[in-house]
Amino acid sequence: MSLTLDDCYELGSIVKPHGLKGFVVAALDVDDLDTYRKVKSVLLELPTAPGKLTPYAIEKLTPQSEARALVKFKGIDRIEDAEPLRNAKLWRPLAELPALAADQFYFHDVIGFTVIDEELGELGTVETFYELPQQDVLSMRYQGQEVLIPVADELISHADQATRTLHVKLPAGLLDVYLTPPSRERDEPDEFDGPELETAK
Repeated sequence: MSLTLDDCYELGSIVKPHGLKGFVVAALDVDDLDTYRKVKSVLLELPTAPGKLTPYAIEKLTPQSEARALVKFKGIDRIEDAEPLRNAKLWRPLAELPALAADQFYFHDVIGFTVIDEELGELGTVETFYELPQQDVLSMRYQGQEVLIPVADELISHADQATRTLHVKLPAGLLDVYLTPPSRERDEPDEFDGPELETAK
């Protein structure tokens, strides 16, 4: 059975070819790149075929830094073979996500969970996550408004899979920012109320 994007999670992307023998540099969005050293295959979404996933067997994956690795795919043996892979996205099946500690969670796992604040109690429901350049944020629906909560250890405690709840400790005033209408420096006039011009005589 072929996998779709909904069945997978995005692992990273190919930055550029490396050398003349088919190696590529890949940027991987993972917490611990070492856990992916023994990965045998990935699914590539090529820039020329968005939405289509093609399996590629991995011959070797060598971490270069915390976020980059040198990858050699089987059958890709020349720079000419590697060049079409530039900017391709790397995907892996959701079923093969590495196991997490008991107090950790993957974003997709908690969509629809009820958010519980340790002071205020039940707040709303997790709608989605936004991966922003500065920080990932959780989007929650609260009293009809979208509230964004930064994904940080000091704010988000843990997820309870059994009760489908996400436990948080929000800073004072965070909810008020979204519920308080912005103040206006002055009321807009209904019509032009500037000085009247005298009629030239």
